[in-house]
Amino acid sequence: MVRKFKITVIKKFSPEDVFGKEGFQFKSGEKDKICNLFEEGQEFTFEGVKKPEGFPCEWAWNDLFNDIMCLAFDAPYTAYTPCRDGKKPIVFKVERITEE
Repeated sequence: MVRKFKITVIKKFSPEDVFGKEGFQFKSGEKDKICNLFEEGQEFTFEGVKKPEGFPCEWAWNDLFNDIMCLAFDAPYTAYTPCRDGKKPIVFKVERITEE
């Protein structure tokens, strides 16, 4: 049976949210910015365990993949997973969709 899933972007955090002050790039000195690859509330629905079409970040996908695999094999229906970008993390909700 092929499982269906939905990933929802729950919350984006800025460096100020994480550290309480602005962050800067080590080499360039540029100010760190909030991730621009996702928008809060954005959803990705897909079947199987392959990265969904249009999912813009390989690093975030790698962070989500373990929870997706657990959900594919009858773990609880929902997981909350942050990406590992410690300066500007994003929290995702991963759901296994059941057909009634």
